[in-house]
Parts: sequence; C-alpha cells; structure tokens
Amino acid sequence: MERVVERCCGLDVHKASLTACVRVLAESGGPPYQEVREFATTTRGLLLLRDWLASFEVELVGMEATGVYWKPIYYLLEDDFELWLLNARHLKNVPGRKTDVKDAEWICQLVEHGLVRPSFVPPKEIRELRNLTRYRKAQIEERTREIQRLDKVLQDAGIKLSCVATRVLGVSGRAMLDALIEGTTDAEVLAELARGKLRSKLPALRDALEGRFSSHHALMVGKILAHIDYLDESIAELSVEIERVIAPFSDKVELLDTIPGVDRKTAEVLIAEIGADMSQFPTHAHLASWAGMCPGNDESAGKRRSGKTRKGSKWLRSALIEAARAAARSRGTYLAAQYARLKGRRGSKKAAVAVGHSILVICYHVLERKVPYEELGEDYFHRQRSGEAYTKRLVRQLERLGHKVALEPLPQSA
Repeated sequence: MERVVERCCGLDVHKASLTACVRVLAESGGPPYQEVREFATTTRGLLLLRDWLASFEVELVGMEATGVYWKPIYYLLEDDFELWLLNARHLKNVPGRKTDVKDAEWICQLVEHGLVRPSFVPPKEIRELRNLTRYRKAQIEERTREIQRLDKVLQDAGIKLSCVATRVLGVSGRAMLDALIEGTTDAEVLAELARGKLRSKLPALRDALEGRFSSHHALMVGKILAHIDYLDESIAELSVEIERVIAPFSDKVELLDTIPGVDRKTAEVLIAEIGADMSQFPTHAHLASWAGMCPGNDESAGKRRSGKTRKGSKWLRSALIEAARAAARSRGTYLAAQYARLKGRRGSKKAAVAVGHSILVICYHVLERKVPYEELGEDYFHRQRSGEAYTKRLVRQLERLGHKVALEPLPQSA
C-alpha cells in the first residue's frame, strides 16, 4: 500500500500517560524505521514528547479523540506540527490486538497511508469562545432545574402559586416567596403583595397561597432562591466576557442575527460551534453532516434502512432546535411555512430538526458570502407549486384514479 506521509507519529492517549509511535520511511526503500515510547501527560512530559518528535522531524501527528484528554496535548503541539484529531469510530483495529503499543502503531500506520481524515478543530479564539458559551448554557440549564425544584417544594407545601402567576419569580412572586421564608403564612397578607395585572387574580391567589408551608420548606426555598440569584449573576458575568471575546466577529454575529429565529445569543453559540470561517467545510452538506443535522445514510442490497441523524455537537443541535422553534412562531417567513408544512406530516420534532437543518445551511451561506439573510416569504412553497410541473403532477394523480383530464385555461379577466 502506498505511503503518503514519510515521517509520522500516532498517539494513543490516556488520562495520565500516552504511547507514541514514530515511523520514518527508509531512504533505501526497505521497511520504515519505527520507535515507540511512553510519556506522561503532564506539561513536562509533553515538552519531552515535543522534543522527541522534533528529533525525528515528524511531519504529521495523529491522535484519537479520547474524551477531553487529547486537548492539552493538541494545544501544546499545534504550533510545531501538523496535527490530526481522529474519530475513534474510524480507528477500529483487528480484534485480539488491543494494547497501548498496538493502538499507537495502528494509528501511525493509518496516518502513514492516508486512510483516515482529520476532525475539525477550531482555532484558539473560537475554542475560548466555545468554552464560555457552553458553560453559560450549562448555567442556564442549571437555573431552569432550580426553578423546577422550587415549584416541587411549593407543591409539597400545598402552595399553588404557579397555577395562578405566569412567572413565579416575577416581582410579585418573589415578594410572596420572601415573605413565606420570613414566616408569613397568612394567605390574605401574601396575596396583597401582588402587583400589576396579578391583582386582578386576588381571590385565586388567596386560595393558591393557603397551604402547609413549614420551617423546612422555608429553608429549602431560601437556598434555592439564593442559588438562582448566584446563577443569574454568573450568567450575566459570562455574557459580558462572551461579548468581549466575540468582538472580532461582531460583523458575523450581526449577519446571523438577520435569520428568523436566531437572536444574538444563538448567533454567539453558532459562531462558537461552527467557527466564522466556512472554508473548513467544502459545502453546506459537509457542515450539516458534521453537525449531525441531516438524515443518516444506511442502505444495503438496495434497501434503505434507518434515516436517523448521526451524532454531532449536542450544543449546536440544541441551539438549532431552539432557533427552529422560535422561527416557527415568526410571521410571514419561509422557515415558519416550512415548519407548518412538515409538522402535519412528520410531527413537531422532525419538523424542528428539518428547520434547524435549513437554519444551519442558511448560516453557512450567510457566513461564506458575507451577506445578510434574504427572506423568501411564507408563500414560497405555494409559488413553487404554481408551475407547469405541478399541474402535470396533479393531472397524473387524477389519471391514476381513473379520470380523463382535459385542461382548458380560464378566460383572462378584464
């Protein structure tokens, strides 16, 4: 088999150590020279690895994407060598040959013969942004869980505030909760803390606030509210830092913000997950495949099997699905029409995935061409059905039902 890389290295990465295999093509045409060594994954050990690779004048280093353990190795070596991060699914070895040394040798041979493809690793500034947006998302999700815990504690105490107030943590709801924590359990007094439109629901509030709120409920609610306040502060600080880091890509954020369903926070997540340079992906189809936002391809013996989407970034998928559902609520847009068209036939979940795929394709073209989104209109699909091809299809359907069709154009109105 042809060797495409003369000097390469394969790394089998673990938490505390890694095994490195270097292969150098022999000038005489004989078998390549091979050497295997083990290094610690501490900074000192990785510096020794870098010097060892440099002594062989290694051109290409391949490593398996093992959890998060590949990251410090990749970041330390990326300035000195061409690095390939490899999908673990592409590196399956022959059964019965499973040792660290054998794994390193196998990875090195795959790289040497060009039998694997590197995964997309964004540049440093995008990686920093990605860490921040993902942590902010985790904090937002934790805040949602705390709000759910709060309602469970209130339900346990017989307090039905969420049945009357739209926002339990609004100004009125927070005042009632603070009063409950301080020991006020009189429903009349608590209901009088309502403000604004909620005062029109005073009778219902009095019934909802009549419960068995005891001291242990007060302790739990107090801790939950303190945690929510802390999370609100953390989310705000993270958003400020994200604004600073994403400043060089502010023009890209503005372009993405023109897409229905994509607000500024979603645009920040999209930049963090797919990057700002679309040259990493040859076409929009490659991007959709990498993101796991397109139908799977599983065919054998002429039979098409599961079309389930492949695995991709859960952070990107979540942002696209949220954007799709927001776009579905927009008025007069192509994306809303697409969602409504698919929802009746395929269900809301599949419709959201399809619209999320469309948003991702739009993001690709917007970033590649550096132009804002141009709306196609909610009547796009109707216009597509108005052509001659659509007329012929309807005629064929009627003929299959046993009808003879003769088309006669309507007279033109004056």
